[in-house]
Amino acid sequence: MAWGNKRQFAGLAATAALLATGCIPGGVSEQGLQPEISEAGVAAEPPQEVVTGSDAPVWESRSVAANAADVIGTIYIVKPGDTLRGIGNSTGAGSEAIAAANGLSAPYMLRPGQQLTIPGGRYHTVAQGETGIAIAYAYRVAWSDIVALNALSEPYILRIGQKLKLPQGAQLASERPAPPAATPTAGNAAKPGRIGALVVNIDDVVTGSQPAIAEGSAVPSAKPARAPVAASVPVNVPSAFAGRFTWPLTGPLLTRFGPVGKGQISNGIDITASRGQPFRAAADGVVSYAGSEVAIYGGLILVSHGGGWVSAYGHAERIDVTRGQAVKAGQVLGAAGQSGFAEAPKLHFELRKDRKPVDPLLYLPKN
Repeated sequence: MAWGNKRQFAGLAATAALLATGCIPGGVSEQGLQPEISEAGVAAEPPQEVVTGSDAPVWESRSVAANAADVIGTIYIVKPGDTLRGIGNSTGAGSEAIAAANGLSAPYMLRPGQQLTIPGGRYHTVAQGETGIAIAYAYRVAWSDIVALNALSEPYILRIGQKLKLPQGAQLASERPAPPAATPTAGNAAKPGRIGALVVNIDDVVTGSQPAIAEGSAVPSAKPARAPVAASVPVNVPSAFAGRFTWPLTGPLLTRFGPVGKGQISNGIDITASRGQPFRAAADGVVSYAGSEVAIYGGLILVSHGGGWVSAYGHAERIDVTRGQAVKAGQVLGAAGQSGFAEAPKLHFELRKDRKPVDPLLYLPKN
C-alpha cells in the first residue's frame, strides 16, 4: 500500500474508508511527520513521485499568531454617516459577521436609528499574506466553519485588517499547554513546527489558500503562460461561467458520484487511465491550485471557472500547469497516474458549484 505525500494518518480503518471514497475529512487538523507504517508494521513503499515544479503550498507563505480578541455581544444604534465597516472597526466585530447576524446584504445600506446586533465571540484580525488555511490551523479549528460564520464568498480573498469571527473552540496561543521540549539527537537538530503539517481538503484549498492583501489592491489578471504566481499574490478567478463542460479523459468509470457502500460517499467520479495518459481542462478557467499537498489525491489540479464553478483533477503523476495560469477547454493539464491513495492508475474528477460537489455526469456530454 502506498501512502500519500509523506503524511501519517491515524488509523488504518480511517485510511481504508478514504481509499474507498476518494474523499478526505473536512477541516484542518494537526498530523505527525513520522515515517509511514504499513499493515505489517514495516516502512511502507514511498508514494509515486509527482512532478509539479513547485516546492511548497501557497498557504505556507505566512504563519499566523493566534492572538484573537474577545468581543462581548451588544446592540449598536446606527448614527448618521456610519458604515458597516466602521461599525465593525469600532466594536471589534467583523463587518461580515455583523451583516450575517442581521440578515444584511450588499450594498449594506444603513439608516440612522437602526438597531444592529453585534455578535459576540472571538475575532482574528487578518494580517498581510495570511491565508484562511493558516488562520484555521493557528486556532485549531476548521476553516469551513470560519467561511460559514463570516459568509465568505468567491474569490475568497481576505483583506488586511479584516476581522474574522472564529468558531467555538478556537484556541489562543496563550491558552495552550507548552509543548514538551525537543531533544535534538546527533545529526537531527530540533526543527520548528510547520504549517504544512496538517490535513486539508479540496474545499479548504478552494476557499482558504488565497493570501490576504490590502483592500482595493488590484489582483493581476491570469495569463496563458506557465509562470507560477508568487505565494504572496492572490489568484484572480473568472467572474462568471457560461460555457459547457467536456470530459477531461475518456475511459471506463471506476467510481460514480454519490454513495459507494458502507456509508461512504464519493464527491466525484474515477475514470480508468493508463499511467502517463494526458488529461485535459473540462472548460475555460484559471488554475487556482496545482500541487501534491492534499495527500489522498496526490497530484491535484483545481481550475476555477467563475460563478462558483470549480473542477478538480486528482491522482496525477505529472502536472503541466501552474497556479494562476489561464487555461482553455481541452488544454492538457497533466498526466494521469497512481499518486496519492490511488490503488490503480486513474483520474479522479470532481465538479463543484458554490463549494458543493455535484454529479459530473449531469454536466458532461453523454458518451
